[in-house]
Parts: sequence; structure tokens; C-alpha cells
Amino acid sequence: MTIGELIRLLSDGEFHSGQQLGEKLGVSRAAVWKQLRKLEDLGIAMEAVKGQGYRLAQPLELLDGPSIVSALGPDARHLLTRLFVEDTLPSSNEFLRERFRQGAGHGEVCLVEQQSAGRGRRGRVWTTPWGRTLMCSIGWRFESGVVALEGLSLAIGVVLAQVLERHGLRPALKWPNDVLLPKDPLGSASQGYGKLAGILVEISGDAAGPCEVVLGMGINVDLPEEFRATIDQPVACVHDHAQGLTRNRLAAELLDGLLAMLAGFEEQRFAAWQYAWNRLHAFAGCEVEVIRGEHHDIMVAGEVDDSGNLWVRGDGGHERLVGGEISVRGRP
Repeated sequence: MTIGELIRLLSDGEFHSGQQLGEKLGVSRAAVWKQLRKLEDLGIAMEAVKGQGYRLAQPLELLDGPSIVSALGPDARHLLTRLFVEDTLPSSNEFLRERFRQGAGHGEVCLVEQQSAGRGRRGRVWTTPWGRTLMCSIGWRFESGVVALEGLSLAIGVVLAQVLERHGLRPALKWPNDVLLPKDPLGSASQGYGKLAGILVEISGDAAGPCEVVLGMGINVDLPEEFRATIDQPVACVHDHAQGLTRNRLAAELLDGLLAMLAGFEEQRFAAWQYAWNRLHAFAGCEVEVIRGEHHDIMVAGEVDDSGNLWVRGDGGHERLVGGEISVRGRP
């Protein structure tokens, strides 16, 4: 019996006695009780009523691989080699990196309900509550070298933003790897933004020849308030703005867009996505804090060029930021 199997039985919203759960899972009531206690550690609230049993305090929509695949368009289904849906993993990106080491990985997608050791940019830890986010990694093999992949992480952000716009949301992009939503559910950016999603692209192989890429994204869908309180920056969730957009539908629409983008990126390069990114630029013309190691500079953000580099203007004139260990933060 796994935590995922237990949650799937409880996800119907009905009460289940310990005996019923044990019979369905093929374990003892004591084993069921131990697993129920673990749910609390995962941040999953339970209700227990004497004589009726246990149920989830709030419903959870579980990721369903067959329904996601059936919702894909024909082109995406052709490009998708394999879809993995996992209950828990240390890191979905590392899962696909290992698949590449085994000779697979290309066109493979890994979705996971919870990551225990996910990573963001600059080695930051990315932790998630069970079943409340959309953690997605895609593996892709490119014949060109690293230079041909300039701006890839920005194009990923554009694809997610376009999916969200179709559902009435007003996303914005922060260079180089974040997707934002207004804190105001009505869509106004006057009160600032919260971080909706982060993107991490990891590349291995020959810098001048074939290389293997794992792109990962973590999207906040429905974070509990107590979890949000543990995060040291403003956050936003899909369900703050569009409660009817399910995780499975979001996954299918996102994969439709991402697989098509990846299939054409070597030929089109980031130039095909440059205008769309600049249209969604959260801080164009605004003061930003440019962080490079210990150095913090206040500059005015311009647009990104056709390689995905951000132009800024400071006391020394115009300057092009090319990523690496640079971070840009909007100023209030």
C-alpha cells in the first residue's frame, strides 16, 4: 500500500472505515492507521467521524495519465514518447535525467504529485504540498548545440502564459524564469504580482553538438493558506483566478503547447517567441533590482532581444543581461 493508493480511495469525498480501507488495500487496519497519520505530515487534512470512518477534509483532484493523454491533440500525441505519473519523487527533473542516462528520455514527460527534493534556479529548494501543484518535466534531445537553445526557458514561460490567457487569466513574465499573476484576483497588477510558476532548464551533452535537455516547471494550482505562510515571497495560484481549471486539463493543454514548441525550436529559435514574451513582460520600463552575486544595482528594464537576453539601462548606459547567476526583481 502506498500513500497514493490510500489518497485515491479517499478522494471520492465519502467516509471510509479503517476496515473497508484495509480490505480494499489488502492490509491490516493498523497499517491503514499508520498511513493515515502520514497524511497529516503531507499537509492533507482529514476528517474522522466515529461510526463512519475517514475522509479528506477537502477534495483533491489526482493526476490521471490516461485522461491527460486522451485530451492531447494528434500532433502532441505523436510527439509524446511516454508519460509517467508518479506519486512522490525527489525530483521529476532528475527522474528524466536518469532516463537519458539509460538511453531513453526524448519526448518523455514526468508529472509528480509531490517532490521531496525539487530544485529551482541557483540551487534553491522547491518543496510542494501533495496534489496541490502541477510539477512537470519534459525530456528532449536537440541535434544543435547550446547556442541554438538560447531563450528556451523564456519560450516555456510564454507557452504557459498563453494557456492561462485562454482561461481568462492575466499572467506576466519575469526575466528569466518566472511566471507571475496579479495579487488582485480581478486581474489588476496595481497591487503587484505573486509568483505562479518557476522554470528550470538543465542541459547536458556537447556544447557544439547534440545535447539533451530536461525542462521542469512547478505551477501553483491550489496552495493551502498555511503553506503559503511558509514561503518567503508573494505567491499566486491558478485557483485564485480560475477555480474551474483542473490540473488534468491544465497538464494536457500545457503539454500540447510545449511539445509543439520543442519540436520547432531548433529551426525557429527564440526569435519566434520574442514578441510574445515582450508583450507579457511584467517590468518593461520599470525600475528593477539587478542582482549579480553580492552586487545589487537599480536599473530600468527594457525588452528582451532575439536571444532572450534582457536589456537594462543604468547610470553607465545600456547593458545586456545574459542570464547565468543574474536575478532581476521588480521594485515596488
